[in-house]
Amino acid sequence: MSLELYKKKRDFKSTPEPEAIKGEKKSVLSFVVQRHQASHLHYDFRLEMEGVLKSWAVPKGPSMVAGERRLAVMVEDHPLPYGEFYGEIPSGNYGAGIVDIWDEGVYLPLEQKGDSEKNLLEQLEKGNIKFVINGHYLKGGFGLVRIQGKEKENEWLLIKKKDEYALDSFNIEQLPAVKSKTGTVNVPDDVHAIMEPQMKNQEQKVDIPGGAIKPMLARLSSSMIDEPDWIYEMKYDGYRLISTIRDGQVEMVSRNGNSFNEVYSELFDELSTIKESVILDGEIVVEDSKGISDFQLLQNYRTTREGKLKYYVFDLLYLNGHWVTDFPLVKRKELLDAFFKLYNFKNIFNAPYQTGKGKALFQKLSKAGYEGIIAKAPDSEYQVGRRSDAWLKVKSVMMQEAIICGYTLPQRSRQYFGSLILGLYDELGQLKFIGNCGTGFNDVSLAELHAKFETLTTTKCPFPKVPKLLGAKGKPIWLKPELVCNVKFAEWSMDEKMRVPVFMGLRVDKEAHEVVNESKEHTAKKSQKLEETMTISGREVKCTNLNKVYWPEEGFTKADLIKYYLTVSKYILPYLKNRPQSLNRHPNGVKGKNFYQKDMDVSKLPSWIKTAKVYSKSNEAYIDYLICNDAATLIYMANMGCIEINPWHSTYLAPDEPTYIMLDLDPGNVPFRDVVDTALAIKEICDEINIPAYCKTSGATGLHIYIPMAAKYSYSDGRTFAQLIATIANDRLPAITSIERSLEKRKEKVYIDYMQNSKSQTIACAYSVRPREMATVSTPLDWKEVNYQLTPQMFTIKNIPDRLASLGDLWTPVLKKGIVIDRALKALEKL
Repeated sequence: MSLELYKKKRDFKSTPEPEAIKGEKKSVLSFVVQRHQASHLHYDFRLEMEGVLKSWAVPKGPSMVAGERRLAVMVEDHPLPYGEFYGEIPSGNYGAGIVDIWDEGVYLPLEQKGDSEKNLLEQLEKGNIKFVINGHYLKGGFGLVRIQGKEKENEWLLIKKKDEYALDSFNIEQLPAVKSKTGTVNVPDDVHAIMEPQMKNQEQKVDIPGGAIKPMLARLSSSMIDEPDWIYEMKYDGYRLISTIRDGQVEMVSRNGNSFNEVYSELFDELSTIKESVILDGEIVVEDSKGISDFQLLQNYRTTREGKLKYYVFDLLYLNGHWVTDFPLVKRKELLDAFFKLYNFKNIFNAPYQTGKGKALFQKLSKAGYEGIIAKAPDSEYQVGRRSDAWLKVKSVMMQEAIICGYTLPQRSRQYFGSLILGLYDELGQLKFIGNCGTGFNDVSLAELHAKFETLTTTKCPFPKVPKLLGAKGKPIWLKPELVCNVKFAEWSMDEKMRVPVFMGLRVDKEAHEVVNESKEHTAKKSQKLEETMTISGREVKCTNLNKVYWPEEGFTKADLIKYYLTVSKYILPYLKNRPQSLNRHPNGVKGKNFYQKDMDVSKLPSWIKTAKVYSKSNEAYIDYLICNDAATLIYMANMGCIEINPWHSTYLAPDEPTYIMLDLDPGNVPFRDVVDTALAIKEICDEINIPAYCKTSGATGLHIYIPMAAKYSYSDGRTFAQLIATIANDRLPAITSIERSLEKRKEKVYIDYMQNSKSQTIACAYSVRPREMATVSTPLDWKEVNYQLTPQMFTIKNIPDRLASLGDLWTPVLKKGIVIDRALKALEKL
C-alpha cells in the first residue's frame, strides 16, 4: 500500500494527525500499539516497513497468552510520525475519538536472514510474518498470519508465540497507555512479573453488548440500481428481527423493541443451540405453499400455526467479542456464510443473495409474486438505527404502512366495523388522512381488530381537521393513533389518497410515529411544499419556505426542524412555560447570518401568541418578550428560523427568582473526556452534600449541570452557591479545570462557567436543537451515560424522538423540589 489512501481519508486542516510523508529507512525498526476510542474501542497494531507503518486494526487488542489468536484487519499504511501521535481526533474527521499510545518499542524478524526489512517484506507478501517484539508490555515472539480464502485478503490473525515472556492470562484493559493526553506512564522493568499475579484466576472481560439494537433500514427507490458489484436480496414481507446470543442466553427483539422469545418459541429453541456470542439481523416470515412470504399468514401464525415459519438472516453485527458493523458488507456476508456452515438449522436460513444482475432478479421475483428486492452497496457499513441510501428497496407492488385512526360503523350484514380510517404522518409531523379501507378482512380478523379498538376509543378526532369520508360510510368512531397496519393498494391519487386499499394485517413491530409515505420519502426534499398552514390545537400556523435547506451538509430542511419540534413539543414545553424567550433567529440556516430578537412587535403577532412586559437592563425599558406555552407558539418560533430555543432561568411571574442554577462546562479545545471527568466531580460533590444534580449535553461541545432551586432564592444567592461548587470542583481537578473567565488565564482547561446564573441570561434548553453540524440536540442524560463513550454529537433531531419514546423525559426533576441552600452550605463546610 502507499500513503494515498491515508491522505485521501483525512483533512489535515481539521485533524492533528501527521501528514502523509514517507520516512527514510532505519537500521532499527519500530512498532507501536495505539488504543483508539472511536465509534468502538479497538487497538491499532503498527510495524515499520518501507518507510511507513504497516497497520492492522485489532478489535480486542494483542494478547500475551501463548497461542491466543486475535483478529487483525489490515488497513491503510500510516506515515512513520503517526507512531508518535496521541491525542484527540476532532468530531467530523475520519476516526474521530481519543488515540493513546498503549505500547511502543522495536522489533526484528524471528529468524535473521540477511537484510531484516527485506526478510519481513517477503514474509508480508507470503502472508506469514514472524517477529520478536521488545516493548513495555509486549515482549517476545509473535506471528501475523493472513486468513486464507478471503477475497480481499485483509484479515489476519495476531498470535503470541510460546516463549519465556508468555503469560498464563492477560487483560489489556488493566494496563494504562504509556502515553496519553493525561500524561506519560513509567512502566517498571519487571512489569511482566507484576502483571502475572494480578491476572491469574481473573475472568477475561467479554465485550458483549446489552440492550435493544435498532436495525439499519433501507430507503425506498423508484428506480432500479443495477450495478455489477452491488448485492441483491429478496425483499421479505415479515417482521424485522435482531437476535442477540450471549453466554447461551437468547434475546429476539423486534424493530420497536418487543420481545419475540415466547411468540416464536421454535426459533428461540434453535437460536439457543448457538455456541458463539453473536448478533444476527434478519426477517421472520411465514411462507405460503408457493414459498412466498405472506404477511397475513404471519400475523395469524400465533393462533393458526398455518404456513412455514422461517427466519432469514441477512447480516451479522457482532461475533465472538468483535463488533463488525464497520466491516464492509461483503466481509460481513463472508463471516455470515462461514457461521451458517457450523449449524444445520431447520427454520433459520442464511438469506440468499447475488452479486450484480439486479434488474434481472427483480423481474424474475416480481413475475413469481414476490414483493420486490433490496439492493445493497458492497462496501456499506452497518449503520445502527439509520436509514441509508447504501441500502435501497425496490417494490413490485404498492405497499404502505398506515395508522388506524378510527373505523366506521358496519352497514348491512357486516359485523363489528365497516372500514378502517387510515392516516400517516406528513413531512411536518402532522397526522394526515389517506383514505378508508374496507376489504381484506374475514370474520376472525374483524372480531380481533374490534377487540383491540375498544381500549383505544376516543371522542376526539386525531386529525387536525375532521376528514371527509367519501361514499356510503357509517358513522366514524375515532381511535388513538397507535395501531399500525400493512395495506396493499393500486396507486396514490393526486390528493394522496390510496386507491383500492386492501388490509394485509397489523404490524406489531412498528411504532406509529415512524409511519410516513414511503413513496415520497426518497424525494421529499425535492418535492416538498413551499408552504403549509398547520392547525395545532385549533390555532393556524402558516409555515413558509419549507424546502429551504438549513443544514447543507446533512440536507436537513426547515421542514425537518419544524417536524422535530412538533414531535417533541410535549417534552420541551414544560421547560419553556411562562419563561421570556430570547429568539436566536437563523433565517438562512446554520451557514447564514443569525440575529437575536427580544422585543416583539405585538401588532404583527397572531392574537393567540402570548407576550409579557418585562424590564430589560440592556434596553433600559420594559419590552414585550415572547412567552411559549403551547405547541403552536413553538412552531411559530421555528418558522421564524429559531433553530435553538433559549428561555430565561426564571419565569416572568417571578423574574428575580431562578427555577434552577446551572454550571456550563466549556471544554474549549481540550478532550471531551476532561469534560466528563469534571461533570462527575461535580456530581460527586453534590452527592456528598446530599443535593440533586442533573446533566445534559449542551448540544455543542460541552455539558450542562443543573441544580433545582424551585424559585426560592435570588439570582445572586444562586450564583454564589454555583460559584462555591465550581471552586471546589476546580480545587479537586486543578490540572484540567479552571474558573477563570479569561481565555488567556484559563488556557487549555475545562471552563466551569457559573456566571450564566444572572437575570435575563439564557442558554439552550433541554431538547433544543443547536445550529451546528448534524443538527445536534441538547439532551438530558442518565448519570450512567456520562462516561468516556459520551459525545454531544450522539444526539440529533433524527434520534431524539425515539430516545424519548423509549426513556421518557429524564429532565422532569429539574422543575421539582428545590434545594435548601443553608443546609447545603453547612454540608459544604464539612468537606
